[in-house]
Amino acid sequence: MIAATKWAWLVCAAVLLCSSCQRWIQPTVKPTLLPEPLVPTVDPSRVVAGPTLTPDAPSQSLLSDPPQDRDRYGIGVPGEAGRVTDYEVEKLGVGWYLNWGVEVNPARPGGIDFWQMVRLSEKGYRPDADTIRAAAVANPGSVWLIGNEPDVRWQDGVTAERYAALYGELYQMIKSADPASRLGIGGVSQPTPLRLRYLERVLASYAGQYGEAMPVDVWNVHGFLLREERDSWGVDIPPGFTEQSGVLYEIEDHDDLEAFGAQILGFREWMAAHGQRDRPLVVSEYGILMPVEYGFDAERVRVYMEGTFDYMVGARNEQVGYPADGNRLVQWWAWYSAADTVYPTGNLFDPDTREVTQLGAAFARYAEPEP
Repeated sequence: MIAATKWAWLVCAAVLLCSSCQRWIQPTVKPTLLPEPLVPTVDPSRVVAGPTLTPDAPSQSLLSDPPQDRDRYGIGVPGEAGRVTDYEVEKLGVGWYLNWGVEVNPARPGGIDFWQMVRLSEKGYRPDADTIRAAAVANPGSVWLIGNEPDVRWQDGVTAERYAALYGELYQMIKSADPASRLGIGGVSQPTPLRLRYLERVLASYAGQYGEAMPVDVWNVHGFLLREERDSWGVDIPPGFTEQSGVLYEIEDHDDLEAFGAQILGFREWMAAHGQRDRPLVVSEYGILMPVEYGFDAERVRVYMEGTFDYMVGARNEQVGYPADGNRLVQWWAWYSAADTVYPTGNLFDPDTREVTQLGAAFARYAEPEP
């Protein structure tokens, strides 16, 4: 049972906002734990058939150059806790990072890659077009993620139809500036049936607006386990949807490894069903957001982190895995986060001292094991 400390119940009554990724967690009632883990599956009856995407010929790097072991590991670096250069990220053995923004001259400590991200809203995109073009020209071959959790109203929060329109505009803009760029769809918060329906609407709307299947070089998803219920804690309901609930996770399910794996496999199945098996997949954000007062102490978080690493390093499937990468399900992933002052449970560095945390040391041991 989760301890009902004074601080924890203050959290229950409050609404927490992450200033970098702007995720709300608002547990307003004492969680009821399930007798068994809630394992979501992709229920075909709840997924509307959308257009099958016939893959364009991808760049050579997509099919014949799967990432090496070090290159798979990434981290998020929230801006309110500093820049990537404020931390000795080289100690972690990571191959890439993101900061939820666009950089013309991104820092690359230790030679790690930077992944660009354009943010969206119903009003448009940011930064401006000139900055995006300049970044594309200055960083040829970069991965660009278009949007961050467009399915969450307090994140980018755009309807599927608006997302499709903006994606098409940005795809043409970035590819014109850098034909070698690789564009990824904005990661939905978690690949549940409700969120897959959101993506179905994106694909259908894109086909209707542009007269062709939506071009995606890199598929992207987030791997959280959060409640889908209107005006509750978690990730609420996607914009433009009238449903009141989806998968009703409890707080205790937040580190359910079986549910995590089921979501990732389900998403790969969805990709394959839409002609996208030969595209790589990134889980560009996931981790533990719940505080230690809810039972998520350092050891529990370490077990979950290493368990997810085990899954993403080893999970393969001959029917839906990425053929160019030995049928692995996931090609890259990013842990949340390097350091965060609002959601510190998964911190790899202490934002005050800049020192590697116990969890960060475990990350480093896993990513760069002793020879």
